[in-house]
Parts: sequence; structure tokens; C-alpha cells
Amino acid sequence: MDERSGATYPIDDPRWCGDDGAPLTVSALPGITREQVDTGARSLWRYRAALPVRIDAPVSLGEGCTPLVEKSWGEDRIRFKLEWFSPTGSFKDRGTSVMISLLAQRGVPEVIEDSSGNGGASVSAYCAAAGIRARILTPATTSPAKVLQSRAYGAEVQLVPGDRDATAAEALRQSAHTYYASHNWHPFFLQGTKTLAYELWEDLGFTAPDAVVTVAGAGSTVLGCDLGFSELLAAGQIARRPRLLVAQPAHCAPLHAAFRAGAETPVPFDHAPTIAEGTAIREPVRFPEVLRAIRRSDGDMAAIPEDAIASAVRRLAAMGLYAEPTSATAAAAIEVFRARGAIRPGETTVVLLTGSGLKATPTMTELFG
Repeated sequence: MDERSGATYPIDDPRWCGDDGAPLTVSALPGITREQVDTGARSLWRYRAALPVRIDAPVSLGEGCTPLVEKSWGEDRIRFKLEWFSPTGSFKDRGTSVMISLLAQRGVPEVIEDSSGNGGASVSAYCAAAGIRARILTPATTSPAKVLQSRAYGAEVQLVPGDRDATAAEALRQSAHTYYASHNWHPFFLQGTKTLAYELWEDLGFTAPDAVVTVAGAGSTVLGCDLGFSELLAAGQIARRPRLLVAQPAHCAPLHAAFRAGAETPVPFDHAPTIAEGTAIREPVRFPEVLRAIRRSDGDMAAIPEDAIASAVRRLAAMGLYAEPTSATAAAAIEVFRARGAIRPGETTVVLLTGSGLKATPTMTELFG
């Protein structure tokens, strides 16, 4: 459905946006109970009963079932969800597995995707597994390791001059003649990302955490958690949604600027290059939907300076957690949210670490020498 216009479309319609050009979501689902978890599947497909359509032959590389590791962070005990244990090294594999499974089931032969790196690598891998041709559009400044990964899977990589938004614009132009399998646009990508909520629920003994800290560029982890926990609430499996505490780098924080202004649409903000390259998106596709999800959870946002992001990368590494700067932005926000009372003593707080430091080797080299 198109949340902005109220228009609805059949679930088997292969569209990725509404007639008005707005992004689509799947209409509200009832959620599942713990008895419906397929404990014989060691991947996110253990939650297949929560999906809106039946997938007969999932395209799976073992995504999901990532570690939840408890560590001390200053005065707090924090559980870090290590999403880089996903097959291509980032949380994007959750959404990609479900999206590409659907497209393979529908017989789509070729797709395009635009990405600053992790999404493109993920789509390339799952297309390789499914036998689907992939062309990945990415900013020319993307980390070489991420470009190399997409090419290694056999995808055609097109480097686009300009920033992340210029890449998205070129993808939209090319979508006129090639199926657009965008992790930012396709509604089934979020159906995969929502398994983060289901998995945390199971990790914690079928209870919800009190707070989930994440980083947002396009906001797919925010929207996935909102979807999944809303379904669990509807199914009577949890008593309330966790607070969604969302960080952006101060150098590119359009969602934070609107959140602080009490707005639902973009407001003016200053931007500059950031080491958290995966979040450098000035115009998120699902802008109002992300803000509504945060507010619905009684959540909060923080803008994190570059030096604090770099410090968090080093601090995580000193604990044995090799996180790329994009995902370390969430860890850097812990003190900010604790000082505001959004992270509280004695409660269960989960921080999502979305991607491996191996994805950002040039930046990591600069940070560690």
C-alpha cells in the first residue's frame, strides 16, 4: 500500500512504487507466535510464517541468527547485535534475501540497484545465488572493498559521478527499462529487515528489549524494527514497542534536523563528507515514515560528531568488535542517549552493529595507522 495516498495494490503486482511515485509498504500483518517459529531453520527463514506471501524456494545464504554479545560500555551493560556475521558482512542480507527470493519466484531475469556499498554487495551476492543478472550503481567515491565485493559476485558495477543522491537519480532513470530491486524502495526488503525484531525477541527469551539503538541513512533498520515489533505487539507476544534510539552523523543528519524541529518533512540542514559513508543520504526515500516510527516508539535521535564516531570505532575494536564507522555511529550515541534518560539503568538495551570494519578498509587504515 501507499501510506501517503492511501492507494492499495495487489500483493502480486511487481511494482516497487505507487502511481504517485511514493514508496510502498505491505499492509499491516497479524504477526506470529513463538509456536510458529520454524526452529529447524538456522536463518531468518525460521520466521517465514511472518511473511505476507509464501516463498517456495528461498534464496538463502544463511542470513540471520547473528550473535547478541553483552559488553560493558561505561556504566552500562549493552547487548551488541553483530549483524556483520551476515553472509556479505552487513545487515542488508536480511532484506535482500527476502526481496530476491520473491523476484526469483516471479521469474525476474535482471535487476539494477543503487547503493553506497553494502546494499550493492548484498544484492550482487543474492542475485548470483539466484541466477539473476545484476547491475549495481554506486558513487564513484565508494570504498574500493565494497565495489570489489560486488564485482566478485559477478555483478556489473557502474560508478556514478557525484554523491549518493546522484546515484539514486541515475538508478531511477534506468528503472524505466530494467527492474529496480532497490533496498530503499522495494517493500519486500523491509519484510526481510523486520526479522531483526523477531530475532531479538527470540534472543531475549521471547521478550522485547527496552531500547534499540541504531544508525540511519535511509532508515531501513528503523522501519524493520517498527514493522516487526508492531506485529509482535498485535500478536500479543510483547507488551510494548522498544524505544527506537536513532543516530546520524552530524555531517549528514537530515532526519535528525526534522525530528528536532518537530517536522515530518525535510528542513534545511548543513552537510559535509562523513566517515560514516553508509549514512550519507540527504533525501531518504521514506523520510516521513522513519520519523513516524521513531515517534511511535517514544524514541529519540542524536547527531554524532566525526571525532566521536572515530572514537567509537577504536573503542569497539579494543573490545574485539571490528565495526565500520557507519555502524559504530550507533555505539557513539550510547552516552548521548543515556545522558538524556533514553537509556536507563537496569533496562535491556540493544545496539545494532550493522557492518564489518572490513567493508571500510581505507577509512579503518586512516584511523588505526
